[in-house]
Amino acid sequence: MRNLGFVSTRFAGTDGVSLESEKWATVLERLGYSCFYFAGESNRPPEVTYLVPEASFHHPDIVQINEIAFGQRVRPPALTEAISRLKQHLKMHLQRFISRFGIEALVVENALTIPLNLPLGLALCELIAETGIPTLAHHHDFFWERTRFMVNCVWDYLNQAFPPNLPFIRHVVINSSAAHQLAHRTGIASVLIPNVMDFESPPPSDLNGYAKYLKKDLEIAEGEYFFLQPTRVVQRKGIEHAVELIHRLGLKARLIISHASGDEGHEYEQHIRWLAKALQVPVNFVSDIIREQRGQTPDGRRIYALWDVYPQADLVTYPSTFEGFGNAFLEAVYFRRPIVVNNYSIYAFDIKPKGFRTIEFDGFITADTVKQVQQVLTQPGLAEEMVEQNYRLGLRFYSFSVLEHRLRDILLSWSV
Repeated sequence: MRNLGFVSTRFAGTDGVSLESEKWATVLERLGYSCFYFAGESNRPPEVTYLVPEASFHHPDIVQINEIAFGQRVRPPALTEAISRLKQHLKMHLQRFISRFGIEALVVENALTIPLNLPLGLALCELIAETGIPTLAHHHDFFWERTRFMVNCVWDYLNQAFPPNLPFIRHVVINSSAAHQLAHRTGIASVLIPNVMDFESPPPSDLNGYAKYLKKDLEIAEGEYFFLQPTRVVQRKGIEHAVELIHRLGLKARLIISHASGDEGHEYEQHIRWLAKALQVPVNFVSDIIREQRGQTPDGRRIYALWDVYPQADLVTYPSTFEGFGNAFLEAVYFRRPIVVNNYSIYAFDIKPKGFRTIEFDGFITADTVKQVQQVLTQPGLAEEMVEQNYRLGLRFYSFSVLEHRLRDILLSWSV
């Protein structure tokens, strides 16, 4: 078994699914496997990619399905027909994908987990049941973790395919709570593989190269502390806590928000803009010049990769109220940046007990939170101790070698 077919709605951008699937592919290719991709959107090499527009959750037909499926309890017959038609369409293309690239096993990235594309999940479920193709289902966030999916008229589809309980599927989750909930709700056993970073290969420094103009382009003034919020602008990211922290800090600081809003609307971004103005906190929304790769905007401005940004941040803010794991947390550890973190559940259960040193708060900013941030910013030795300890723990628990060991065990079990 050497040809693996990755399947998802998209393999592009800086979302957790796209980033982690790329890391998995890197490790699997080191082990001698060839990786191919089926998606609605992709930035993977075209020669190993099979694109079907309807596989994207941004496709107009899928958007229309989601608008009807979630928020009401009785399903219109026309919705059933639309889902069935698109399911058959996607199933046909999945069969062609498997045939074209000689796929011997599937790695399904979140497409059997969260119902952003109901027809794709149902198509995968049927295909796996009919062919018995070995499948590794990598689950990032389940539908029951999102309030917006709980009122719906598609419970039969959710129970069938999100995720499916089939003997040919090995299920992988990214945190212990997901493993417990999956077993409790469905009786499905799973393997825990956390998100990872390549801690064996420390990041190179480019402060005097391309990235030397970064602070100027981000409008960070001389003597102004650079706080980085490396997430999308959605409500569960808790960005208002970062704004409040700067307001109470008593030091000159600016918050840089690297990602855009959009997946869940723009109302929350407007709230953050209003709050920042009311509290007189400098906040820059810079998703137009921070992307996956370096480049240039249509009007000639430099575009930076996120990896250019982390090394120059004085502090990373991560005040999320909920995360499936916490990619930005690991990225901050990898780039040796001190972190302010809300005590979200997965951090409390899976990450914190390993001994990471952070500036932690539990639901709201306290005077002690402010004091700790002041100490870290004004005492470089303290910050150095924290980030070095965190990096050692990252290497031990969240490195590529950990991922390689766990994936090898699963893949070898298929060969027995």
